[in-house]
Amino acid sequence: MEAVIIIGCLLFSAFFSGMEIAYVSSNKVYLGVEKKQLTLISKILTRLTENPTRFITSMLIGNSVALVIYGYYMGGAVLRWFGLQQTHMPLSYQLLIQIAVTTGIILLTAEFVPKVFFQLYANTLIKALAIPAYVFYVVFSRISICIMAVSDFILVKILRTKAHTDRGNFSRGELGTYITEQLTGANDNEEVDSEIQMFQNALEFSGLKARDIMTPRTEIEAVEVNDPVSELKQLFIDTDYSKIVVYRESIDDIIGYIHSFELFKKPKTIRQIMIGIEYVPETIYIKELLSLLTRRRKSIAVILDEYGGTAGIITVEDIIEELFGEIEDEHDEEEELAEEQLEDGSYLFSARHDVAYVNEEYGLNIPETDAYATLGGFIVHHAKEIPQAGETLEIGGFTVIIEQASGKKIELIKMVAAKNK
Repeated sequence: MEAVIIIGCLLFSAFFSGMEIAYVSSNKVYLGVEKKQLTLISKILTRLTENPTRFITSMLIGNSVALVIYGYYMGGAVLRWFGLQQTHMPLSYQLLIQIAVTTGIILLTAEFVPKVFFQLYANTLIKALAIPAYVFYVVFSRISICIMAVSDFILVKILRTKAHTDRGNFSRGELGTYITEQLTGANDNEEVDSEIQMFQNALEFSGLKARDIMTPRTEIEAVEVNDPVSELKQLFIDTDYSKIVVYRESIDDIIGYIHSFELFKKPKTIRQIMIGIEYVPETIYIKELLSLLTRRRKSIAVILDEYGGTAGIITVEDIIEELFGEIEDEHDEEEELAEEQLEDGSYLFSARHDVAYVNEEYGLNIPETDAYATLGGFIVHHAKEIPQAGETLEIGGFTVIIEQASGKKIELIKMVAAKNK
């Protein structure tokens, strides 16, 4: 009977401490969605979580009762296990042995392991064990109310602090975690709901900086301010862009941009139809940049690097696409970036692929830093120049063969990891 009581107390203690950590660790958005379902479990979850402080207090009371009963019976059991009752060992030593054994068992079986387990599977377990948790919640409810009243009295009247109030709403991080879980759980062939995708974009939006979404300088199509208008017209035709930036002498000195509609004014020079442009550092957050462009009524900004040179450009369309997804206009054409694993173990990539994407998809472990984002940037960063087509480079444990390149940018590369050579 004694063994049954001890084991039962350990199980109850594990349950109470586990449910406490499960509620704290659970995603409140997930619980909010579950509570809206028309099921018995949903109704019970609603009752459990409508007063979080009372729920956690009830779990603490249940855990305390289980621990007291466990300690009472376990102390005598330890004395018999070690035969301490028949020895002349000092009482202080017997007490230390009792404390060490009982504490070690309770920490392992009813505290550490259950809390780790309940924390990992918080959403699932708080739902699965909602009914027994509610039973104990009701049993200890009145005691919880008394304990909460005493604690509030001590906090307000004696310590002169504010009484505890439950936070009913969920955090931004919990919303982000819930949406990520929904996207991760969807089938690869299943189209993600546009509203869910938009929520995720909105949550990530505030953390993006200009350098994360800019068009790099190597991909900028531009004209010199003194070029003839005929060259500008031809560039609009060749690129299908609706806007072209204008520089003076060097791409590091961009002074404005031109919208294709301005050509209907039949200008004599490029300067006549040039629109002023904004300059911002690459570390600016895109939410701040969008606000700036809106206030200044501009649609393009030049992104400056730490030396004041041109790192890239960003349009209002680029920023809006981060929130609402790809926006297609009459000039946009769908483009697929090359990526292929060849039979000899090498890889064929477009140099515009993000390094982070290639590492995740192909496990290449290409070094990632703030100095570059794309494969082309990775190569230029280490080569200190734009290599020509046909060149072979040894970079960071990889052999990189330049398959296609122009004087301004790298187009296509072949990569071979050291282990595959």
